[in-house]
Amino acid sequence: MTSSVGSVRLAIINNAVHPDIYKPVAHWTRFLPPGCVWEAFPAAKGSFPDPGLFSHVLLTGSEASIVEPGPWVGEEAGFVREAVGRGLAVLGSCWGHQLLAFALAGPVHVGRAPEPEIGWVPMRVHIANDLLGPKADEVFAFSLHFDEVRDVSRSFEILASSSRCPVQAMRLKGRPVWGLQAHPEIDPATARRFLEDLVAAGFKGGEHLRRALKEAPRDSGLIRRVVAGFLASGGGPD
Repeated sequence: MTSSVGSVRLAIINNAVHPDIYKPVAHWTRFLPPGCVWEAFPAAKGSFPDPGLFSHVLLTGSEASIVEPGPWVGEEAGFVREAVGRGLAVLGSCWGHQLLAFALAGPVHVGRAPEPEIGWVPMRVHIANDLLGPKADEVFAFSLHFDEVRDVSRSFEILASSSRCPVQAMRLKGRPVWGLQAHPEIDPATARRFLEDLVAAGFKGGEHLRRALKEAPRDSGLIRRVVAGFLASGGGPD
């Protein structure tokens, strides 16, 4: 079905583990349209909603690693499977994208990336879709990840890739369930502050973070299309 903003009930699963540095709920909600009803749940504290009360679920990024899952990850994976089974629309970004593969395809379908992807990444959109738009040789969005999704083509349609990450965007076949490795919700100004805070905190991969700070930002402004396409996608119990 197609959802109007008035019918959307959005659960935001906040996967941040250092909320003083990373604030994904604030990053995403400033792009939600007026009238969109949402509620946030801190996953690391074991807080998850009743999926029967929502039409859409957003799985945020995280500073944690999917290949070293924290104690809450098994519960979140179960929540994701229930939400998908009920027919809710689900969008995962970065760590949330990886969690979709972990929960729906299995832990063997996530792993360490051969090289971290940090900065404004050029992606190729292979299949036109409601979140990223038409096929394109190059669109840009901010990215910051050390892990990746692998070999999920049996379950997911691969929508976009980059030179270092074969699964930049995906959709569960036959379902309104989307994964984006990038952070379209983090604009250049927010990205700079985030990178500076991570460097100051001594976060891993400092050399990659500092290199990204020297890059000229290249942002294609995908966030509004992503949000509109996701909220318009079918959601709600079957």
